[in-house]
Amino acid sequence: MLTTYNDSRKKCNTSGGFFIAKGHVMLLGKLSGVGGHLVRRRLAARPPSPRLRRLSGALGMEPGERRRRPPWERKRKAGEMENRGQDVSGEDGQVVASRASGGDVAPPDRRWETWPVGGGAGGGAGAVDLTVMSYNILSQDLLRDNAHLYSHCRPEALDWSHRLPNLLAELRQHDADVLCLQEVQADHFETQIKDALRAQGYDCVYKKRTGQKVDGCAVAFKTSRFSLLSSNPVEFFRAGDALLDRHNVGLVVLLRPRDGGRGGTLCVANTHLLFNPRRGDVKLAQLAVLLAEMERRSRLPDAAKLLCGDLNSTPWSPLLTFLLAGRLRYRHLPANAVSGQERVPRGPQRLLPDPIWSLALGINRRCQYESPPASSAAGPISPALFAGGGGRARAIPFLSAFCAGAEEGVASGVPAKGREEASKSWHLEHHLCLRSSYGPRLWPDGSAAVTTYHAHSAAMVDYILYTPWGSKGRGLQLLGRLSLAGQAQLERAGGLPNARHSSDHVPLLARFRWHLGERS
Repeated sequence: MLTTYNDSRKKCNTSGGFFIAKGHVMLLGKLSGVGGHLVRRRLAARPPSPRLRRLSGALGMEPGERRRRPPWERKRKAGEMENRGQDVSGEDGQVVASRASGGDVAPPDRRWETWPVGGGAGGGAGAVDLTVMSYNILSQDLLRDNAHLYSHCRPEALDWSHRLPNLLAELRQHDADVLCLQEVQADHFETQIKDALRAQGYDCVYKKRTGQKVDGCAVAFKTSRFSLLSSNPVEFFRAGDALLDRHNVGLVVLLRPRDGGRGGTLCVANTHLLFNPRRGDVKLAQLAVLLAEMERRSRLPDAAKLLCGDLNSTPWSPLLTFLLAGRLRYRHLPANAVSGQERVPRGPQRLLPDPIWSLALGINRRCQYESPPASSAAGPISPALFAGGGGRARAIPFLSAFCAGAEEGVASGVPAKGREEASKSWHLEHHLCLRSSYGPRLWPDGSAAVTTYHAHSAAMVDYILYTPWGSKGRGLQLLGRLSLAGQAQLERAGGLPNARHSSDHVPLLARFRWHLGERS
């Protein structure tokens, strides 16, 4: 690949490891043979000129080095010199990293953010507090198959023997009541992870991906807090379906609190949607299957809902808009723009068809298995649907009506005009009434929040979505969350994964108050 560097004084071309200027050739990469030996000796004897240093910097290299280094490696030296020999402590006083003990600088300081609780929202016999974690732990098999994404990492930090203790220590440290894990390798789950979680008081449910894939999704819950009502694996693959031909999966688990007094049902969905940025049609079809399963499994009026996972979609993408607003109009929407993973979508702009998936799937435009339609009313996405955007669902007019219908399980009495509107083409709906526990921006500087970062990507793609505390008092109220980091912070930490953080994703952790009864 030919790279051109221009300024007002010179025009230079670089290709591979060569630097061409004023008719002279200097070899920056690997040199071989007698001629190469002489050139190496001359380069070593004479310091590089300021011009060579400037051009080498533009290429992301030091004069004479053999490979291009990621930007965080160039920044890491300054961070190590500045902080050498220091310890960094978290909010609770626990040392999270020691500069003197290794090469990587400390990970970002992720602090616990307490969320304001409104009046009348206290606990009691009708409320249960719980913490929920969603974490893509990076399958070792996928790490090996995509080694180019982790070329910046030290080889020893990528070994499973190093990664497993780190991952288990993170899970132990946060001690969530409910765990939703993605990219859990099947053999590691059976021989190592399941037993380790059970030793910490968890019961585990696992679903391996279909086909030849070796990883899957797991849901674990503290047996001291919950009992299992049902576990429902969700396979997105449909034989003979040209759209649903990928082997992603999900889990829908129903839990009942042991200390809730009046009872209640918690519906927990966990999934890892397709990565491919150009196949938004596949992602929407996979999501429709998951939403239909959630709706079918949690029709009880007192059911609160959580949807966690790696959705491979950015916060302001059409896919997240659909999840949070309950409606998506997709006419003239290119399939490669659905997930928002590419700022400038590449390749042909193939528009989504109508309908997106085959009617043979048995799922309608409301993301329900064919049955009498439920009431819905949704508008465009509002920042209030993200945590930090405002009050409870009752403060958002269109969402208030939407949530009330969903919570009461309304399935009849929909006006004919409403049914006619819902049957129009080029749109999707659902009535689960979801809000995100994390916003897309960091406070106070407003920089973009990041949940995954490797050599080719830095984005927010992981989520904990929940049904908010509504007008009837049922649902979940956000009490706090573990803060996220930005791209600059992760660069200073040496990228992901590193010696101390063993996944290319960061864990999401949120605390909720589950209101089981009606609000007084």
